[in-house]
Order: sequence, then C-alpha cells, then structure tokens
Amino acid sequence: METLVATVLIVVIFMTSSMLLNSLLTGKIKQNTELVQERMNVLEYKYKNEGLELPYYEDFEAWEISIFTADKNGTPLVTLEAENPKTNKVVVNYISDEN
Repeated sequence: METLVATVLIVVIFMTSSMLLNSLLTGKIKQNTELVQERMNVLEYKYKNEGLELPYYEDFEAWEISIFTADKNGTPLVTLEAENPKTNKVVVNYISDEN
C-alpha cells in the first residue's frame, strides 16, 4: 500500500513539474523577439547602405515587417515595424532620415 501511495505521489510531482516547465518555455518562446530584431537590423543596414526602396513590406517567419517614412514633430523618421499577428506583439525601431 505504501508503495502505491509513493508511486502516485511521484507521478503527480513529475506531472506538475512537467506542466510548469512546459508553460515557462512556451511563454519564453512567444516573447522572444531576437530573430526579428536581427532581421530588422539587416534591413536597416540595407536601407542605409544599399538604398532599400520605401515603403518596404516583408513576411519573416510569423512576423510582418514594414518599413515606411513618417513625420514625427516635424522630423522625418524612417519607421521599422514588425508585428506578429499570432501573439499581437509589435516591435518598432526608428531611424533618423538624414537624406
């Protein structure tokens, strides 16, 4: 009888810890923006050095990247915006338009 109770307790503890780790890893993966930030850096380099034509739109993995010019407080800015429709996460970078 004690063996059965101990086995059930061990199984319950492992199941709980497994679900907790799964939840933590899933949340970490959904919040990771490292790849899209890297892609946006490449596009920023291309814009500055190779003359990427604006407006520019691209799908990168689950992200929708757009680059466009905007006027903010009288200062022309180039806006790099990446949006993930699955997680509703948005990453925005600004470049001063020196041209």
